[in-house]
Amino acid sequence: MRLLIVEDDKDLNRQLVTALEEAGYVVDSAFDGEEGHFLGDTEPYDAVVLDLGLPTLDGLSVLEKWRRDGRTMPVLILTARDRWSDKVAGIDAGADDYVAKPFHMEEVLARVRALVRRAAGHASNELTCGGVRLDLRAGRVTVDGAPIKLTSHEYRLLSYLLHHQGKVISRTELTEHLYDQDFDRDSNTVEVFVGRLRKKIGADLIETIRGLGYRLGDASDD
Repeated sequence: MRLLIVEDDKDLNRQLVTALEEAGYVVDSAFDGEEGHFLGDTEPYDAVVLDLGLPTLDGLSVLEKWRRDGRTMPVLILTARDRWSDKVAGIDAGADDYVAKPFHMEEVLARVRALVRRAAGHASNELTCGGVRLDLRAGRVTVDGAPIKLTSHEYRLLSYLLHHQGKVISRTELTEHLYDQDFDRDSNTVEVFVGRLRKKIGADLIETIRGLGYRLGDASDD
């Protein structure tokens, strides 16, 4: 899952990126409103963490422009403002949730998890398919109850497929959501990671749809 952090405080931006990457996300970052708006307007993010007090273009204006242009990704706003009217303005502009500064990083992580899973139609922090279970909170994967070790890329791939279980996902979509903007994207690498993942969770769970991409599903449900 791929996220965007738009925060002008460089230390806080770095802390957010580090925490979210450690939680298994791919993260891009921007330090002002114009750069943040451009990235959110041109890249397919699964969620955005957006500060309201940004230089060049304030966060509220960024959010309003995204929503006006039909950008529907979940947005968590960060605000140092205590006035309830600022929070209401953010929600009315199209934000899905907010956190007031100062905050605990665990709260941001929990709210991002909730936004991403709700956007994909999931209510629980545990995603399952057949004997595969992914605990989003712990970042733990088990197969038939036994824990397995995944590389960061394998984990991201499995997480994205589980969030979109039953849907056909193209290689292009996978590369857009598994790698940050600076990565030299090659859809052929997705095939390598799919092959590795099949060996760890079972070959039958990830179906290749010729010419279209991949679909995760339990063969017993067919």
